[in-house]
Order: sequence, then structure tokens, then C-alpha cells
Amino acid sequence: MNKQSNLYTIIYIFVLVVLVGAALAFTSISLKDKQQANADADKMRQILASVNIYPSSDSIIVDYGRYITDSYLVNENGQKVEASEKAFDVNVAVQSKKTASERLLPVYECRLSDGDVKYVMPMYGAGLWGPIWGYISVDADGTTVYGAFFAHQGETPGLGAEIEKPAFSGQFSGKHLIKDDTFRPIAVIKGGAVPQDGSDYVDGVSGGTITSKGVAAMLDKCLAPYSKFLESLGGR
Repeated sequence: MNKQSNLYTIIYIFVLVVLVGAALAFTSISLKDKQQANADADKMRQILASVNIYPSSDSIIVDYGRYITDSYLVNENGQKVEASEKAFDVNVAVQSKKTASERLLPVYECRLSDGDVKYVMPMYGAGLWGPIWGYISVDADGTTVYGAFFAHQGETPGLGAEIEKPAFSGQFSGKHLIKDDTFRPIAVIKGGAVPQDGSDYVDGVSGGTITSKGVAAMLDKCLAPYSKFLESLGGR
């Protein structure tokens, strides 16, 4: 065949595309299990971070198994429910788009070294440039925040991306989700505007107004369905 002909060029490109595509597909399939394992480990790391536990990369799975003693799903009435999915496998992004009555709400129970039990709840929302998410843990009283972790996909470094820094997440420790027997999401404020309803609050990120509002909306939308569950923890 004439290597200078159009037909030869077309056949050459076709064969090359097939070979490269097959190689990429094989590589993707071969690495799928490892990619999923890495994603699971990162999720475990984030859950542990919400209870102020920061394992090394080599001990994430071991520490997760040591401290997270149980996980389950609840509904908006605070009752445990059975589902085909395990709590760890529930897609919170998908669940957050459903009405509260339709959601599967994952809960992770953590027992610290001193025996104290904490309850971890996942969150998912929208920032300025993409999704934001996180985990918040509460004491056994069902209202006092023990710790929090936030992450993002594409917020601006030095501005909205600051939500992932301890300087922001650390403000949540000691705040309350239930006041006067009523669920009140923690407000994220700018400019010293104290919430009029008496809700606890934290300072928003400087220069990250939209991301701060996104975190506030996420706290409200994702934690409100847990209110009955949280009330049950405190015996209310």
C-alpha cells in the first residue's frame, strides 16, 4: 500500500486510535479497584478529621476501624432504616437533592480513646465555583459540636478555599445545633451581623462571601433533616 495515500493515513489513524483506546480502557479497568480504595481511604480520613483525628496515610484504615465503631442510616424522624446501601456507600450529593422525607441520612458513631462517643454527619452543598462538602461531629448530647471538616472542588485559593483550613473549621467546636429545644443551624456571618434568632455563629471567610453563604446553606439543608435524630440523642 502506498504510504503517501489518503487511505493509508486513514487506516493508520484508525488502528492507532483503536490500540490507544484499548490500552487506556485496560489501564482504567486494571486500576479501578485501587482508585476506589484510595477514594474510600480519603473519605475515611475526612470523617476522622471531623473528630480531630489525623492519621498517617499508612494508618487511615486501621484508625477508622478503631474509632468508627458503627455506622447506619436514619430518616427525618430520627429512626434507623434498612437500605440496600451501607451508610458509607450512600451518595450524599444525590441525597441532598431529595426532599428531607426521601433522604437516607448516614450517621457514623465514633468512640474516642477516652470512651466519649461522637456522632458524625456528612454534608454537601455548592460554593462559588463548584461543590463543597464536609462532616460535622456532635457530642452525645446531640447538640454540642465537637469538630468539623470542610472541603471543596474548585474554590479560589486564599479566599473561598480557606474553608478547608483549621482557622475556619475550628470555630465550630463548642457551638450548638439545638437551642431552646429548637434546631438552629450554625450561621456563617460576615461583618458582625449577629443572628437575630439566637443561633450560634462563626465568622465567614474573608473575601469568600459566596462560599461562606454556601457553607451556611449546606449546614441548614443537610443538618435540618437530622434534627429529630439529634433530639433523640439528648433524650428530648
